[in-house]
Amino acid sequence: MTKPIAYIILNFNLPSKVKKLQDAHKEFIDHLKSKKRTSATILAYGKDIEQLIAHLEKEQKVHVHEVTAEDIRNFLTNLEKTGYTTKSLSRKLNATKTFFRFLKIQEYITDDPASLVEHPKFETKPPRILTPTEYRALRDAARDDVRIAAVIEVLLQTGIRIGELANLKVDDVYSGNGREGHLYIAPQENRLERTVPLNKSAESASKRYLEIRPKTTNKALFVTKNGKPLLVRNIRTAIDRFYRKAGIAGAKVNDLRHTWVAHHLSRGTSLLLISKVAGHKRLSTTERYLAIVQPPNGEEKVKLEEL
Repeated sequence: MTKPIAYIILNFNLPSKVKKLQDAHKEFIDHLKSKKRTSATILAYGKDIEQLIAHLEKEQKVHVHEVTAEDIRNFLTNLEKTGYTTKSLSRKLNATKTFFRFLKIQEYITDDPASLVEHPKFETKPPRILTPTEYRALRDAARDDVRIAAVIEVLLQTGIRIGELANLKVDDVYSGNGREGHLYIAPQENRLERTVPLNKSAESASKRYLEIRPKTTNKALFVTKNGKPLLVRNIRTAIDRFYRKAGIAGAKVNDLRHTWVAHHLSRGTSLLLISKVAGHKRLSTTERYLAIVQPPNGEEKVKLEEL
């Protein structure tokens, strides 16, 4: 018997595989793990998609093929009404777009609704550069906390990212034995491995911390009192606390990295060297700092100085 025309029309755009949002979410997380995305990325994307699914379920949508671009826009609008910043909304949209690209590859959807949603526009503020007075005050504020003092010194003296610091292992620290040591930065996601010079100030702070580091089988360099890895959010919270203690307003953890780049540019260090050590994919990323820092005239330096 021939099926009614209405039935055919209603089912014309259905994907070959019908999948529930909750099940797709679990598969998506497994996919991110298989791609060796960082634990921070997996956690953030997981939470973002959980939020999206909770919103969609309130709209009585439980299957991935039922989601429209308008649903995603409404989700972002609701978040904005509850106080989320434009930057946060853009990050959540990134997670959503990655999720729906995965669904299309898996043939759970025929059309990608997230591809029709544009990122909200926001002004990129110039990076916050700490003055010498400020980063010295931060050091003083954290002096009695040997672990966080070492964290601050390593971030400030090497310019590595907070996620890279959280992923450091004890064996990634190479002592210079009188000369300059270095850190080994393992590859992450789409970032290549690299070595970063470890000056005497950062090395001394690291050694002081290793003397009191809790005994644990965990190989992470920075650990909690219970011997578990110090997570990115723990590091942010701790440094924010010491910013407040030092009376430094409007500064974030990432500003230590910005300060490292700006400091070396202002001292005439080679732009190529800064870009390489910072792990910038493109030289243009490093060149952006030239809008706020004026390098001195003369020959470029090929050695990094302590802050």
